[in-house]
Amino acid sequence: MREANSPNRSILVVDDEPLIRINLADFFEDEGFSVFEAEDADTAIAILETNPSVRIVLTDVRMPGSMDGVKLAHHVRDRFPPTLLVVASGAVKLSADELPDRTMFLSKPFDPRFVLDEIRRLS
Repeated sequence: MREANSPNRSILVVDDEPLIRINLADFFEDEGFSVFEAEDADTAIAILETNPSVRIVLTDVRMPGSMDGVKLAHHVRDRFPPTLLVVASGAVKLSADELPDRTMFLSKPFDPRFVLDEIRRLS
């Protein structure tokens, strides 16, 4: 976990690919976010349960563990309803009815500045 200088703007980046996760974490940290990192859904859930300040989750779809990013997004929406959800994949395309309400889907690769703009717009 890395924490930046703005405790009110916390994001959890969930991706099993370390380079992608670190690049996204660095970007959001540079933008003033407190950044938490997880390589799988189980770790992500543990972080969310112990860090109520996290209100944004950016997750990959395909990753190891007990659930993929889509299941994680549904779990987060059920347990932490106000959380802004961003689901990304370079391997699959998802329709809106496969995702929880108020979830943004992005195809990889994506520009993190676009995600930042959307987070600002939706927050």
